[in-house]
Amino acid sequence: MTSQKTHSITLKIAVVGDVHDQWEVEDGIALKHLGVDLVLFVGDFGNESVEVVKAIASLDIPKAAVMGNHDAWFTATEWGRKKCPYDRSKEDWVQEQLDLLGPAHVGYGKLDFPAWELTVVGGRPFTWGGPEWKFADICRERYGVTDLEESADRIVKAVKSAAYQTIIFLGHNGPSGLGDRPEDPCGKDWHPIGGDFGDPDFAEAISQAVTAGKTIPLVTFGHMHRTLRHTKKELRKPVFRSPEGTIYLNAATVPRIVENDGEKLRNFSLVSLEAGVVSQASLVWVGNDFQVVSEEIFYERSHSVVQPA
Repeated sequence: MTSQKTHSITLKIAVVGDVHDQWEVEDGIALKHLGVDLVLFVGDFGNESVEVVKAIASLDIPKAAVMGNHDAWFTATEWGRKKCPYDRSKEDWVQEQLDLLGPAHVGYGKLDFPAWELTVVGGRPFTWGGPEWKFADICRERYGVTDLEESADRIVKAVKSAAYQTIIFLGHNGPSGLGDRPEDPCGKDWHPIGGDFGDPDFAEAISQAVTAGKTIPLVTFGHMHRTLRHTKKELRKPVFRSPEGTIYLNAATVPRIVENDGEKLRNFSLVSLEAGVVSQASLVWVGNDFQVVSEEIFYERSHSVVQPA
C-alpha cells in the first residue's frame, strides 16, 4: 500500500542523464523554469570532474545522485591510474565528489523524502555494467563488497532501511532483465553485438523489493547511451514497463547539450508521478530562453474509464 500522502500528490521529476562534463549554470535555471520537484542524477559527471560535481551539489532543488564508472576513471582500474592527471598520494578526487554530494549520493544507500513519503534507493556506485564483476577494487576498498551477491545484499539493506513504502530506484547502469537486443534499454551495442548488459545485482535487489511488497513506480539509470554504436538507423529504447507496472527509464541521451543554428539546447528526462504511479515519461530539449523547444513522449499511461457502480 502506498501512503495517503503519496496518493494525493503529483510529483514532477527530472532525470539528468550522463553529464560527461556538460553542466552549466543555465542547467540549474532550466530546471527551475521546468518547475521540477526532484532531480535525479544517474552519474558519469565526467572523468572525476570535481568542479562539475561541485556545481551540481550546489543546486537548490531536492536531489539524489549515484556515481558512474567515469566518476572513478583514474582510480578504479590499473590503466586509469596510469593516466591519472593528479597525485593520488596527495589527492582523492573520488572522495571529493562524494563529500560534495554528501547525503544526496545514494549509491548503496537511500534518501528519504518526507514531503512526498517516498524513498530513493541507489544501486551499485561506479558500475561499469554487465554480468561480470568490474571495478572490483573500488567496491572492495570503499564498501567492503567483493561480488555481485554481496552487492545485491547491500542494495537490499538500503531498501529495508527505507522510511517509506514507495521506492524509486536510481542506478548508473540499469538492471538485467530488460532485453538482450542491442537496442534494448541495457542491450549490448558493440561487438559481438547483442546480450543483456544490465546489472544482475541491481535486478536481484529490485526483485527482492517487489517480493517484500514495496511500491516501485520508477527505476531510472543511464550508462548505455541512446545513440547506438553499431548503427545510426535506430536509437536505443528508453523505456520498459514491467508486468507490475514499474517504469524503467534510461535517461542517457548523450551529448546532453548540443548547438542547433546558434541556439544551445539542453536535454532532461521528465517523469510525472501521480498518486504513486508514473503517468508520463518524456525527453525535453530546453532552449536559450529556457522554454521547451521539443518534447518526445516515451511513455504515457492509458486511463481506463471506470463506470460508477
